[in-house]
Amino acid sequence: MRKICLLFLFIGTLSFGQTNLPQDYFSNPLKINLVLSGTFGELRSNHFHSGLDIKTQQREGIPVHASADGFISRINVQNFGYGKALYIQHPNGYTTVYAHLQRFAGQIQDYVKENQYKKESYEIELFPDKSLIPVKKGDLIGYSGNTGGSGGPHLHFEIRDDSQRPMNPMLFGINVPDAHPPIISSLFIYPIGEDSHINQSQSRTKLRLIKQKDGSYKTEDFIAFGKIGFGVSTHDQLDGASNKNGIYSINTTLNNRPKFEVRFNKFSFSETRYLNRYTDYEYFKKNKSQIQKLFRENNNPLSIIVAEDDNGYVNIKDSLDYSYTIKVKDFSGNESLIIAPIKGLKTEILFPRDTLKTNDHIFSDHAFSITKGKFEIYIPSNSLYDDVYLDIQAKGDTLKFHEDIIPIHKNITITADISNYNDEDKGGLFIGRLNPWGSIYYVNSERKGDKLVGKTRNFGDFAIVSDKDAPEIKPLNFSEGKWISDQSDLKIKITDALSGISSYRATINGKFILMEYEYKKDVLTYDFNDGINEETENNLRLIVIDNVGNSATFEAKFFRKQI
Repeated sequence: MRKICLLFLFIGTLSFGQTNLPQDYFSNPLKINLVLSGTFGELRSNHFHSGLDIKTQQREGIPVHASADGFISRINVQNFGYGKALYIQHPNGYTTVYAHLQRFAGQIQDYVKENQYKKESYEIELFPDKSLIPVKKGDLIGYSGNTGGSGGPHLHFEIRDDSQRPMNPMLFGINVPDAHPPIISSLFIYPIGEDSHINQSQSRTKLRLIKQKDGSYKTEDFIAFGKIGFGVSTHDQLDGASNKNGIYSINTTLNNRPKFEVRFNKFSFSETRYLNRYTDYEYFKKNKSQIQKLFRENNNPLSIIVAEDDNGYVNIKDSLDYSYTIKVKDFSGNESLIIAPIKGLKTEILFPRDTLKTNDHIFSDHAFSITKGKFEIYIPSNSLYDDVYLDIQAKGDTLKFHEDIIPIHKNITITADISNYNDEDKGGLFIGRLNPWGSIYYVNSERKGDKLVGKTRNFGDFAIVSDKDAPEIKPLNFSEGKWISDQSDLKIKITDALSGISSYRATINGKFILMEYEYKKDVLTYDFNDGINEETENNLRLIVIDNVGNSATFEAKFFRKQI
């Protein structure tokens, strides 16, 4: 009976996707050929990619069109993340998202600017009434850009269901040419049980893959025993691009019986950080390559795992032979196959697990408070996926908080005692995270009396850092007392060496002006088309504040003939 139920479970998941979803409803939001730099579900740092990244020919300003009828339901402008983003609610319950825009179009741009000036803030989030900005399929809504956390010009495009869960846009008939099968980079085996081993070792083992004449792969001969799991490093490459994109599905069998299937159709934002549980976090941190584990460990609720038998684990018995297969597919159905013949043999373990043991043993389902020197650490329950030993040491103003090879799911609080500092110096202190090359990353730190409190979702080295230097401000396209009638904007570079920029405010002749912040270039830009400066003689004043409160003020006079 179990075999029959399992078979129906797999058949049911195979049928999900192209059925009951509108196939001609949504159109390409760009009037250019679809070439992708990123696919749905692609493995990113700490999250799954929630849409399609559409290439824009390495340039900005390409018109972006509404993918279907609806109304603008949300507009979000932020320095990081999605940058300038539009959300369209559609009558069928779906929402489309258009992110990293250079600017909005027409009425939308006017509406956003009006509200930014009302709030006197570049960053803004708006939820227009559904009757305010209706759109028809194909209407111009904005222009492609590189704002926010974008690594280059492109359009990030999403389709979300009525619960705001991102879905694979390719399920809706948005097809992208792909004639290439997924590329298999490497295959690994993990001994799971106490007495499990692979080739007499209890460590993660990489298997050599041998390409066959038909294009499939076969592993080198190996022996195994006990409870084991497989992991694969793979990516896809679509037509017209060299990017390493995500795959669509992986399914495995043992002796022709289904064992495990993952399929990138849909997920929720609440589960996306569990990517760090699904992949081999330690391997990624050390090798910059993602391994997808083809088994479900404890504390992994991911819905992309659509079918499994015994959580995908394989139990190898002594003196028996097995055939384990892995099929990796892209959305177009191109397939890569791995066949792993397993020889079951219980033998002596020559290379046992090397387990670090310290005085700080953390149980994942318990909360812990730990004091080391002048640092207090609070680890909420379920912040970690496994019970672990942590290497925690403090020396003066520095804290070694293990090594960043274990994923953290919830924020861990670090509190530093700063009572030994002079009162005048305490205001410039923050908790910084040190990378191996000596750079300091600001950890959002709040001062509470003689305590500094910060939160982190990464292990590593931390320190109490003093920032006494104000931000630096430098004009880029104008200078004191000059005429700039032929310029369309003002550009100013702002930098801060340690804690980073927190806020800024600019005025011309005492009136607030909106300056857009491009953090990747450290540049503020004011567009003269906003019409705030109506005088020939203009006095600019800019105040920039860093994350610990140091401020810098820049003042300049310029002249501009009104047209």
